[in-house]
Amino acid sequence: MDGKCTCGEIRYRMTRKPLIVHCCHCTWCQRETGASFALNAMIESTHVVLTNGAPDTVATPSNSGKGQAVMRCPACRIAVWSHYAGAGDKVCFVRVGTLEQPDQLPPDIHIFTASKQPWVVLPPNTPAFEVYYDRKQLWPPESLARMDQLFARQSR
Repeated sequence: MDGKCTCGEIRYRMTRKPLIVHCCHCTWCQRETGASFALNAMIESTHVVLTNGAPDTVATPSNSGKGQAVMRCPACRIAVWSHYAGAGDKVCFVRVGTLEQPDQLPPDIHIFTASKQPWVVLPPNTPAFEVYYDRKQLWPPESLARMDQLFARQSR
């Protein structure tokens, strides 16, 4: 799947299916996006290939207190993906809205719904949690194996 910022200075390709797609309704994501939620495709950084440009890294605070690194276009300043402290730069949280075909990645799960906007209606067949969830119970086995491999490589 190909993606880009608004001006096209940053272009990238996701070379593999994401681990999972989160729709986060926390107030931090609402503030950062200026919208009612953030839609992020989690994928190993090695499977996000820049095809044009080089994003700027902008350090921002996060609810965990550990911060995040937001990768933004140096020209139009659009956020294309983030790295959170938990996984560091090993995992990209790709902004689904920057993909050429964002409709191909609907949310697999809704998180932090306790702070969702009251007018947002969640689909009945998509798992939703007031805060977070246990990854081992909800992720597909293939995604769990990929994440295990990623952290096994990291600890070597």
